[in-house]
Amino acid sequence: MKKTFITLFFLSLMSYANACTNFIATKGATKDGSVLVTYNADDYGLFTNLCHYPAGTHAKGDRREIIDYDTHESHGFIPEAPVTYNVIGNINEYQVSIGETTYGGREEMVDKTGTIDYGSLMYLGLQRSKTAREAIKVMTSLVETYGYNSEGETFTIADPNEVWLLEMQGCGGDKKQKVVWVAVRIPDGMISGHANQSRIGQFSTYNTEVITSKNCISFARSKGWFTGKDKDFNWKMAYAEPTFGGRRWCDARVWSFFNHFKDMSHWLPWALGKDPKAEDMPLWIQPDKKLDVAIMENCMRDHYEGTALALDNDIAQGIWDCPYRPTPLQYEVDGKKYFNERPTSTQQTGFSYVAQLRSWLPREIGGILWFGNDDGNMVAYVPIYCSNTVRAECFNTPGADAVTFSDKNAFWVCNWVSNMVYPRYSQLFPALKEVRDSLENSYFAAQKGVEEKALSLYNSDKAAAVKYLNDYSVEKSDEMIARWRQLATYLIVKFNDMTVKPEKDGQFLRTKTGLGERVKRPGYSNYFKQQLVKQTGDRFLMPTK
Repeated sequence: MKKTFITLFFLSLMSYANACTNFIATKGATKDGSVLVTYNADDYGLFTNLCHYPAGTHAKGDRREIIDYDTHESHGFIPEAPVTYNVIGNINEYQVSIGETTYGGREEMVDKTGTIDYGSLMYLGLQRSKTAREAIKVMTSLVETYGYNSEGETFTIADPNEVWLLEMQGCGGDKKQKVVWVAVRIPDGMISGHANQSRIGQFSTYNTEVITSKNCISFARSKGWFTGKDKDFNWKMAYAEPTFGGRRWCDARVWSFFNHFKDMSHWLPWALGKDPKAEDMPLWIQPDKKLDVAIMENCMRDHYEGTALALDNDIAQGIWDCPYRPTPLQYEVDGKKYFNERPTSTQQTGFSYVAQLRSWLPREIGGILWFGNDDGNMVAYVPIYCSNTVRAECFNTPGADAVTFSDKNAFWVCNWVSNMVYPRYSQLFPALKEVRDSLENSYFAAQKGVEEKALSLYNSDKAAAVKYLNDYSVEKSDEMIARWRQLATYLIVKFNDMTVKPEKDGQFLRTKTGLGERVKRPGYSNYFKQQLVKQTGDRFLMPTK
């Protein structure tokens, strides 16, 4: 396939399908030995709650209907597993967590006759696996048996001890071969990530475990996409060669994540995407410092601050220094095509999380999904324990959907607030950040005590410990949405009509004649004033006489 066609297919994918991000920290790379993996589920118009699949036992002959994660169409049925495990969000009761990003790859490899789509495959893996290795076996066996009908996909598959990347593509409806795949274990002590660009390259050079489908290399040979020796086979160059978009809009997110923990200037040309000869970025790096949940959350809030891709140095930031850009990613002026940056933190995130997986605790206590139902920069990540079976109303709201607002629903309330903040970012965001950080800091401060109590209960009554943690998650979720509704009303009062009302001791100031003389009018930022004068010249220059 020609590069131009791959690029067009990628642009189509970016316009209509998921555009997600996963960051990874192995247990040797974290402060306390947790495995930490993240996921932004980005899709234009995506509405979703916190999903739940209860544990169950199933009779012989029971079937599972495969409902497409994106289109909601039925792809048919497969046999149900005899036993399935509790899944809350993207974590199960055994602390297995699975996330994904779609990279597309060669269009002719998509198999529309396959039964299982990428989203269904994630949750099938979670329902049927006690470890990451088992999840890989379950997922690959399912698609080898029933076919895979999505585009090229990268899955993050993690448990409290290991993290794997699994990349997968169909075989275009080949009657003898249904799928090709490769799984690579990220070495302990390393961090990794992916963001809609295939990341696995020449895997024979990796000093780690690699598992492949039997036809991983031979299928590429049969199509003429690879002719060298097996040891020289490069997965992504054969099946999903990086384009400008795959580097600038995708790998750049990973580059920026890495750059928080290692000087990545050597690989900046790769991230910028314009130099076809730039050195490829490594699949993983060893960070210069250890990570924790708070650090991972902050990385999910990244807008390339302090780098060559920063969004704070052109007029697109507007009057109030907004680090977000409208979509689509491309626009045209005078017959020439231009592009927007695509940082990790983006307005079209439907949900975001950091999964924390801990091997030294009972599994019901060790796994936490720190979950938010909007752009990671605009939410407080709430602790959802992997043993939870009951969801807070805000994450499972009857009647709320993509076109039905509810002030009881986290997606809608968080979007209500964030969409006030986006166009007046520097003016309103500090107020949101204060609330966000206050809530998250309270969760972190309480975590040790909550888990000590849960452990005490667990030793005598496991069910009581599970219920205690579930009640705690619901309580914190309820607290979050109540605080966010309060934030929404605060913002409209505080910053009404582009002004700022002063406060004292948490109360807005009043006078007998009103607030007029007390309201501050900040006007333009210095940067925007300068840019406005450059564009308009003397048009708005005040006369001196």
